[in-house]
Amino acid sequence: MTEFDRTRWAEKDFGKQYLETADIRVVERRRLLAILNSFYRHFIVGKQQCRVLDLGCGDGILIHELLSIDGSISATLVDGSADMLTKAKERLADFKNIRFVKASFQELLDTDIQLPDFDFVVSALAIHHLTTREKKSLFNYIYSHLENGGYFVNIEVVLPPTAALDGWYLNLWREWLIEKQTALDIDSDYEGTIRSYKEETHYSMLDTLTDQLEALNDVGFKDVDCYYKYGIFAMYGGRRFYAGYSKTEKAK
Repeated sequence: MTEFDRTRWAEKDFGKQYLETADIRVVERRRLLAILNSFYRHFIVGKQQCRVLDLGCGDGILIHELLSIDGSISATLVDGSADMLTKAKERLADFKNIRFVKASFQELLDTDIQLPDFDFVVSALAIHHLTTREKKSLFNYIYSHLENGGYFVNIEVVLPPTAALDGWYLNLWREWLIEKQTALDIDSDYEGTIRSYKEETHYSMLDTLTDQLEALNDVGFKDVDCYYKYGIFAMYGGRRFYAGYSKTEKAK
């Protein structure tokens, strides 16, 4: 049994429930997807059959969004859940050049799974389940599988740097949940979502945004930054070193 098999994500009902309520549970989820699309259009679109890797792909929504912009994408989707990969295959059934790989992040790091280099690597709400050491190892893995000049973007839950901010961010999240419940006339109680976030087995795995940006810099990524943040939800990333990179270019 792998580490992934011991998590709730290996449970079919848990994954199904999450997918059905993701737009409520994840603050500004649709906005995050729109920003990802904007990033792709600005930095990547135009490459001939861009190769994209989605780590922890879930039901394939990230690749589906990118395919709406660039139908020539060649995509590889990786997830430890067979049920999630089935959902992804259903969502992407009308597209070509799609490969699905069943593997947890630990298996990706520890076994000889052959993957090519990519122009763009994306992930959403998956990497935070790793320990700090595993995150750093995965960042290094991502860097080594990027073409020169390729980009990595991660949509993630991050640990607030102080207890005071933690309290406010959770209240900000609670306000979002109440707002969505009211707007959609939903009776379900989503307070359990916040309680789950604070569970020790989950909370202890989180790292601050600053620590994760520093980890990307340590690996060798350039142009590292946070692209969007709303409380505990953030989008950040960087670019693999490329010929002609300079601090002067960076400042432009």
